[in-house]
Amino acid sequence: MSTMKFCRECNNILYPKEDREQSILLYACRNCDHQEAADDNCVYRNEVHHSVSEQTQILSDVASDPTLPRTKAVRCAKCQHGEAVFFQATARGEEGMTLFFVCCNPNCSHRWRE
Repeated sequence: MSTMKFCRECNNILYPKEDREQSILLYACRNCDHQEAADDNCVYRNEVHHSVSEQTQILSDVASDPTLPRTKAVRCAKCQHGEAVFFQATARGEEGMTLFFVCCNPNCSHRWRE
């Protein structure tokens, strides 16, 4: 991962630029004509780290999402509430789509899949 680079000639910021003829990444100054080859082909990397509590919060908020479909054809195994939100997603380590349910009881938010 590269850090911010500055021009050796005029001290302005160097911006990533592609040299299509040589197929290399350059850093170029927009103020003067200075250019230098990049040490690394990575220009920017955004790493998102979620804590366990953040991921749980995301799932519990699903029950109040008005854009998701609801069903009264299932019962929560934890609290016996008769309404759940459902959506399809890929489960970790599995191929294909899985149907997920989240209990609409705000005191429960139990989740299960079929």
